[in-house]
Amino acid sequence: MPLTRRNLLIGAALAASPTAHALQSKPSEMPVITQRNSFKSGGKAIAVENFQMDGTASRPAVLMLHGADGLSYNGQYREGARDVAAAGYQVHLVHYLDRTGERRASFGTLFQNFMPWMSTVQDALAFASGHQGADPHRIGIVGISLGAALGLAVASTDPRVKVLVNYFGPLPQGAIATTSRLPPTLVLHGSADPIVPVANAYAVEALLRQQNVPYEIKVYPGQGHGFRGAAHDDATARSLAFLRRHLAGTTAPADTGPLPADG
Repeated sequence: MPLTRRNLLIGAALAASPTAHALQSKPSEMPVITQRNSFKSGGKAIAVENFQMDGTASRPAVLMLHGADGLSYNGQYREGARDVAAAGYQVHLVHYLDRTGERRASFGTLFQNFMPWMSTVQDALAFASGHQGADPHRIGIVGISLGAALGLAVASTDPRVKVLVNYFGPLPQGAIATTSRLPPTLVLHGSADPIVPVANAYAVEALLRQQNVPYEIKVYPGQGHGFRGAAHDDATARSLAFLRRHLAGTTAPADTGPLPADG
């Protein structure tokens, strides 16, 4: 069944419930410094939280795009940002809902707000590119649910995005041009997701195959909208390994290849 505008509305509007687990692991012992900044987009001030380890060395930058529940209700996004930063990245947790003056994405205005949010993510890329200590040639996106849909839409047309990690995001039908090309992409989804059906993951995979783009996909049996237990730990490991391979340009000693799709 083709994905429709209604699929996007239902999937993204309800995406990322307050109990959903995305990229979060045990608290890191590495010293991660947090700062709060802002940039302008569409005449609005957009808050952005920056996470990185101490030091002045240039490092790859990662935009983290939260789900439709926003940043007022779910502290796990910040925990995930700290985990990525502790792995050696400069992470920018973007409050893209500031563009539309919301704390949580509204079902009724989701479709009309999608394009302004996309524009804000593109402005966030410019902000990250010019941020002190960031390598402007190595920028990736980690998107969760609605944030993953925005990541797909922006990454498909913006060559500044070198890698994309898609946590259970809906395919934004109509926002990805047929002539577009995605960067290397990791797709993570639960087979029992009642909010963004797993068909979205397979649709993204089909698009990546069609474009002949390097990708990995992992569908977790029995997992819903968010991962728990071993699936959660595995998703975190896959995300960090994928970022190392396609953004940092390095591999850990045991990271000699992609993790098994069914492992």
